[in-house]
Amino acid sequence: MCGGPDGERMVDAEAFTFSGGRVDPGESMDLRYGISETYLGDPVRLPVTIVNGERPGTTVFLAAATHGDELNGVEVVREVAQEWDLSELAGTLVCMPVVNVPAFMAQQRYLPVYDRDLNRSFPGSASSTSARRMAKRVFDNFVEPCDVGLDFHTSTRGRTNALHVRADMDDPTVARVANAFASNVVIDSTGPSGSLRREASEVGTATITVEMGEAHRFQREHIDRALAGVRSVLAEFGCLTAETVRWPGWRTVVRGSEKTWLRADTGGMVETHVSCGDVVHEGDRICTITNPFKEAKATVSAPFDGVLVGVVENPLVYPGNPLCHLAELSGDTLRAAERNDRRGRGDDQVRSRET
Repeated sequence: MCGGPDGERMVDAEAFTFSGGRVDPGESMDLRYGISETYLGDPVRLPVTIVNGERPGTTVFLAAATHGDELNGVEVVREVAQEWDLSELAGTLVCMPVVNVPAFMAQQRYLPVYDRDLNRSFPGSASSTSARRMAKRVFDNFVEPCDVGLDFHTSTRGRTNALHVRADMDDPTVARVANAFASNVVIDSTGPSGSLRREASEVGTATITVEMGEAHRFQREHIDRALAGVRSVLAEFGCLTAETVRWPGWRTVVRGSEKTWLRADTGGMVETHVSCGDVVHEGDRICTITNPFKEAKATVSAPFDGVLVGVVENPLVYPGNPLCHLAELSGDTLRAAERNDRRGRGDDQVRSRET
């Protein structure tokens, strides 16, 4: 510690340490960290960039590709780590652009070995399955030491998501992160057991999931909006004091009864009449399901006013397949969303830290 300008005691910046290494204040490091081995005994290595600011502050991790085919977040984390000017950073950034390395290499969602979901394997175990062993190496070294986390995802194949946040809004620090990210929609949930955001939050690393777009591609609009969200979170926690915390124009926090998946009651081919992120009203036609002769078999309508946070991309459905994910809107929030929808989505407004 050292004395501040008015005699108060100031905390010095500290080294970020992990098993086998450290990054001192004012330094950065690109590393490939061993988390498993292949059938040939070669290392499976996690790419990590650690930027430790000269000034003390919040430690934040950014993670992407926990599901190996979800690529939008990969570009978000890479750009923050490799292209941003972080010379004035207060605190530490831990950037993991590809968490699930084996699945990323195979270009599939789950780990190739036994098809396990790495995002149901945290915090991991040193004596359990390969997935849990990998999860433990990631969690112990690069997640649990952090104060805040952003975990980037996309929809699975055949569907797409509007940019939105998933967070446990009963946790005040998690809610602070979620609000600072400045998405229009926040889905309030603790997350599944074994998921990175739930397990991280339970050990005190306030973590949100950011959902955006679809698998197997870079989508520049989503990437740019997510980068703006990262800047906003870093501003909120004092990591980048030159940035401002953003306000998205309108926001809704969606709880269990305020959202629904609309599902097909008949098989066929889907003609969708709306786009992901659109505001729809009760009774609006969402899609039509037809047979091979283009004869309408079913029309699916909105059961309430809301915003589409997820929409099917694959036009072929069986009965029971999901068609869209609808979050309910009402009152002033609905009217603000309607205004925003008319002038174009993604038109964020900026507020200062004082408001």
